[in-house]
Amino acid sequence: MNGLINRALEWFVRDTFGEALWREIVAGLALGEAAFEPLMSCGPEVTDRLLAGVAARIGRAPEDLLEDLGTYLVSQPRTEAVRRLLRFGGVDFIDFLHSLEDLPDRARLALPEFALPDLRLLSEGAGLYRIELGIFPQAGLRFGPVLVGVLRAMADDYGALVLIGLRRADARHEVIEVRLLDAAFSNGRSFELGAGPVVR
Repeated sequence: MNGLINRALEWFVRDTFGEALWREIVAGLALGEAAFEPLMSCGPEVTDRLLAGVAARIGRAPEDLLEDLGTYLVSQPRTEAVRRLLRFGGVDFIDFLHSLEDLPDRARLALPEFALPDLRLLSEGAGLYRIELGIFPQAGLRFGPVLVGVLRAMADDYGALVLIGLRRADARHEVIEVRLLDAAFSNGRSFELGAGPVVR
């Protein structure tokens, strides 16, 4: 599973900062090709080194880098399959939020070896939601910052105006707070379900 995470980081760096910078980072860390093979076993310490190396090289905190990665996974043509998987969660951002608890199971259908942490959505009323989640079961990586980036990108995708904040509940759990200010703030991006009509 870590190979899949490493490959996502590779795509993000290459598409955002260029091939030359990516090659420089990998050469400096002396990582082998196997580290970036999605279906090959790779230890979590390799992902930790890669994340720290990329963050240091581009001058970003690792948490900020992971949030950027989450946004990238939804917004870039290379990773359109991720956006499509998420958009099948509902016709608007509220539906999407309520589908999050099913996301680990949907991800396992697409990639059986990719185990997302369990998610729990709590509605606090007045447009306030809490998402409770753990770390990646196998990778030992915090998923909260990645999910914050995904949520920000998906809010834009649906045209919703939201405020999102992340806090760590303890060493192994995180809480994301989502305040929905306007579910129809803008038109959002078009989305087609197969050959059917455009859904916004």
